[in-house]
Amino acid sequence: MIRPAGTPGRPRCPASPHRDRGTISMFAAIFTLTVILLAGLLVDGGLAIHARERAYDIAEQAARAGANDINEDALRATGKVQINDGTACGKADDLMAAYPGEIMSSNCDATTDRVRVTVRIRVSLQLLSIVPGFSAFTMTGTASAHPDEGNP
Repeated sequence: MIRPAGTPGRPRCPASPHRDRGTISMFAAIFTLTVILLAGLLVDGGLAIHARERAYDIAEQAARAGANDINEDALRATGKVQINDGTACGKADDLMAAYPGEIMSSNCDATTDRVRVTVRIRVSLQLLSIVPGFSAFTMTGTASAHPDEGNP
């Protein structure tokens, strides 16, 4: 006797009764991995943005500290404001020493009219470090400063 397809006791597709087994498990695994990677992009991307801003901030502060080192003898003799280019980078380095362990490397270039500082910060990844080859990266910030003579 043949029963209709909707009758209890008979499977709808007798050729493959176990066809969908494990599909939810595979979906959950792929979905979990995707969520972890997206969270990693969010967290580590935020760390990268913060590190870039931090590198620029430190570079700006150091450049200003160097530009504040005015050559007083030249100012008195000529009336023009000039940076003491022999010691300006030392002043910038003194300021950068206030950030131990944060700065990976730095570079300072001083002339009589400007100080330019480059700072490199190493950023360790938090979530994306589980991906092989992604453990850390470097962010760089460069800033220049010159003395402001003000209004006479």
